[in-house]
This record gives sequence, C-alpha cells and structure tokens, in this order.
Amino acid sequence: MIRDIGESLGNAVLENVGRAMGRAQEQTPLPVDLLESEDAYLAVFDAPGVRSSDVQVQYDDGAVEVRIDRFRGFHEGFEMRYPGRGLALDGRVELPEDARVDAAAATATLRDNGTLEVRVPEAEDPVADDVDEALETEGVDETDAEALDAETTATAGDEADDTETNAADAEE
Repeated sequence: MIRDIGESLGNAVLENVGRAMGRAQEQTPLPVDLLESEDAYLAVFDAPGVRSSDVQVQYDDGAVEVRIDRFRGFHEGFEMRYPGRGLALDGRVELPEDARVDAAAATATLRDNGTLEVRVPEAEDPVADDVDEALETEGVDETDAEALDAETTATAGDEADDTETNAADAEE
C-alpha cells in the first residue's frame, strides 16, 4: 500500500513537472535564424516533430510569424508519464527596417531535419521599373503607348493571379 501511494505520488509529480515544462516551452519563442541574400530573406525556425498541416505562416508588419499547433501521437501499450513537449509554439522574426519584400511571393518549406524555412523575396525596385517603362515608350506614338499600357495592365493582372496561386500553395 505504501508502495502504491509512493508510485502514485511520483506519477503526479512527474506529470505536473512535465506540464510545467510544456507550458514553459510554449511561452518561449521558437529559435530562429535570419539570413539575407541578394534577392531574398530566409528565416529558419526550429520546428521539431511538426507536419505541414500543423504550421501557419504569415507576414505582418515587417515580420515573419509562425504558429505551430502540433499533437502528441498515441502509442499503444504506453502511458504518458511526462508530458514535457509544448504543443502550441510561436515564433517571430523582424526583418530589417529598410526591407522591401514581396510577401505574397513568400514560400515556406518544412525540412526533414526539423526546421521550417520561410523565404521572402525582396520586392523589385519600382524606380527601376519606371525608368525601364519610360525607355520602352520613348519614340512610340500615343496609340502604341496606349496599347503598351493595356498590355502592361493585362500582364500585371496575370501576375496577380499567379501570385494568389503561389500564396495559396505556400499556405497548404
């Protein structure tokens, strides 16, 4: 009987300590590295034991935000003695203040090594685009310039559709 009480007390202590550790892990932001290349930023979050359906990624106010809601699998023949892993994990990384990005073209990739890579491409320089467009329209009569504007508008609409598809694919 004393042995049963001791075992029961030990189980209760382990369970409570485990839950406290899980809550502490949930309060601690996910570790993240931020890398920069010539054309994009790459945020690499630790995401152990995560499936793609567990992950939510968004870009908000100059930062990449990640929410992971993972689940504990059932292991037949085993009882939970120490529930120490957090189930709801969050991470956030601020991009540099001067970062100009195309958030709609961002992609997220869950790697086999337990990391989540979020690639956010830099936005194209609108000043350079304006200069290119001005060069293209020089020496063109007004009728041709209107046709060029109509073509540019149609192309921009096509790109918007592609971007929506890419953004939807990244969320899956």
